[in-house]
Amino acid sequence: MTRVAVLNGPNLDLLGVREPERYGRTTFAELEALVRREAEALGVTLAWHQTNHEGVFLDTLRDLRGAADGCLINAAAWTHTSLALRDAVLALPVPFVEVHLTNLFAREAERQRSLIADRAVGFVCGFGVRGYVHALRALVEHLGGRS
Repeated sequence: MTRVAVLNGPNLDLLGVREPERYGRTTFAELEALVRREAEALGVTLAWHQTNHEGVFLDTLRDLRGAADGCLINAAAWTHTSLALRDAVLALPVPFVEVHLTNLFAREAERQRSLIADRAVGFVCGFGVRGYVHALRALVEHLGGRS
């Protein structure tokens, strides 16, 4: 069975509360349930993570070796600022899809770059919570095509 980890960065636990006009009204728990339903339908074992602590996030990335076949990463604000995140991704032992709720390229200039996108097998942004489902499907398809 394919094993996928989902890593969520800072403030994503505030979905539905923080700037709902931008991020939507779906709560973080509802997002997790949505992705878990899709994972079950795809026959995927899912490990779900969220932290507001960068070191914990980086340790979780490192711990994927042998524990996951691939991952989805929404590093939130760290996407644009964290060289430590980039360094961790350079050593990431599994393929990943970067996912964001909003369209980064329609945001403020400082949010229009990703320090990890060039290492991803794919990039999904701007579809709200459905983006996680799109990213999961694409990752599973990618993993199925690996030799």
